Amino acid sequence: MDYEKLKLNAILDNLEDGIYVIAKDYTVEFMNQSMIRMFGNGVGKKCFLVINGSNDICPWCGEDGQEDVVKGERSGREIYVPKVDKTFMVKQISLRNADSTVSRLFIYRDVTYRKQHEARLKASVEDYRNLFEHVGVGVYISTKDGKFIDANQAILDMLGYESKEEFLKINIITDLYTHPDDRRLFQTMIERDGRVIDYEVMFKQKGKSPIPVLMTSHVRYDLYGNIVGYEGIVVDQSQRYEMERRLGEARDFMNKIIQSSPDAIMAADIKGNIIIWNKAAEDILGYPAHEVIGKMHITKIYPEDMAYKIMKMIRSPEHGGVGMFRSQPVHYVRKDGKTIEGNLSAAMIYGDDGNEVATVGSFVDITERIEMERTLRKTREQLLQSEKLAAMGRLTSQIAHELNNPLYGIMNTLELLKTEISPENKRRKLLDMSLSEIVRLAEMLRKMLSFSKPEYEEKKPVDVNVIIDEILMLHEKQLQENSIKIKTEFENNINKVVASTNQLRQIFLNMVSNAKDAMVDGGTLTVKTFELHGFVNIQFVDTGIGIAKENIDKIFDSFFTTKPSIKGVGLGLSVCYGFIKDHGGDIKVKSAPGEGAEFTISLPLKQE
Repeated sequence: MDYEKLKLNAILDNLEDGIYVIAKDYTVEFMNQSMIRMFGNGVGKKCFLVINGSNDICPWCGEDGQEDVVKGERSGREIYVPKVDKTFMVKQISLRNADSTVSRLFIYRDVTYRKQHEARLKASVEDYRNLFEHVGVGVYISTKDGKFIDANQAILDMLGYESKEEFLKINIITDLYTHPDDRRLFQTMIERDGRVIDYEVMFKQKGKSPIPVLMTSHVRYDLYGNIVGYEGIVVDQSQRYEMERRLGEARDFMNKIIQSSPDAIMAADIKGNIIIWNKAAEDILGYPAHEVIGKMHITKIYPEDMAYKIMKMIRSPEHGGVGMFRSQPVHYVRKDGKTIEGNLSAAMIYGDDGNEVATVGSFVDITERIEMERTLRKTREQLLQSEKLAAMGRLTSQIAHELNNPLYGIMNTLELLKTEISPENKRRKLLDMSLSEIVRLAEMLRKMLSFSKPEYEEKKPVDVNVIIDEILMLHEKQLQENSIKIKTEFENNINKVVASTNQLRQIFLNMVSNAKDAMVDGGTLTVKTFELHGFVNIQFVDTGIGIAKENIDKIFDSFFTTKPSIKGVGLGLSVCYGFIKDHGGDIKVKSAPGEGAEFTISLPLKQE
């Protein structure tokens, strides 16, 4: 008997499940080695102290448990034991002893790993389902013959379906694909390669226009390796198409700006190959765009070595900062070999990595401006000469007037002397000679007076607005180069004045020239015309340095000037003053140092 008991104990000790036996009073009678390893040797102790570390009977071993055992029923339940932080599948078996008492045998099978694995699997399934339902792109599972098995909310929203039930009923070939041939091509590719990546098609939207989508899918197999369906994702490309459309519009708009620019705009990659060439560049340099873009090197439009010098200056901080080339005069070579001069502004273009990728430049042809400046310079020289001649004429006139009186006095005296000396007297001959020279001198003075008077020019009705507009157009580019803005306030339908057109031009040209010289740092020249009290008034208002108080009363005097000698001799305003007075008009000035100057010319509507 003892041998049988030892053999049974050996068998129980080698089992992986924990086994222990308790008496009716919960005293542990036996524990196998697996149980001892988990809970320690508790033979002779109360089971609830050994298993649960508590003075209270374990819930799974209470009165109900005893009743089950008395009835001889077996039970099994999962129990979590905090003491060892494990979950067990616990079974009870009733044992009837020789003395008719009943003991209970418990089998503890450790199912902790299985429970953890089940929990992980459950969590994984839930995570997959959450991902399936909440991912931002459409996810689907379909059969091979064109029915959806499952789909997430994103694809329903994308295609305009309110419920999954409605969506799962549609026919993929007829109700989803805008072009059924795309479905057949999709099936050919996916069944040949096992997958399709970024397949672009048009899908129908319920009640709306079709949308472009990208499909990435793979096949589904059954247990025997047969293809039963497909699953994958669908990405709505509507926003991308819209962005591409807007980018295209922006690119077209920018290209229109470049092509519409009156200045030549050109760009070259870092190797010097021309990549942009606008219409103005075609007109100014003579090369059509199709002959230069991608076909010609930028160095060909510059004189020898000039392109490399410009690149060096762009990379230097001395010409507007590194990567910039502020407007500077540059010579270009036209297709016909002619060299033209203009102002070039350029910049370096950098990539996202900060490396140089291209240069872009804007070229302003100043040939017309140079010609205009030459014309203006000639006009100024003519005006200056005219001012000098006019001043000399007035000076000559004043001298002649001053000499006339004493000369006529001398002539009268000589005539009286002739009456007192006989014709035969030798002194009479000397007297006649002197009188003859005085007469000759008087004739010379008369001619000088005649020469000093300005040449007569017929006065006729003229529109001062037209003359001023012509003068401002002549000066426009030069004023812009000196950072001077022109503002005009002409009265419409203003009456004409009877005047000399050339003299008015000289007056207005002098006003504009003086205003430019007064605004050395730029400013605004405002020109107004208006009628008031029978006069046409022309105002020239500048924002220049102004006129000192002590000079206000001198500015119309001949030879008075505050300019350097190289700029004038002080005859401009005096000549203008004479012309205005000759027309029966007047000129007034208001000014203070640093507050600019206002010249108002008044010309009568009707000549007196």
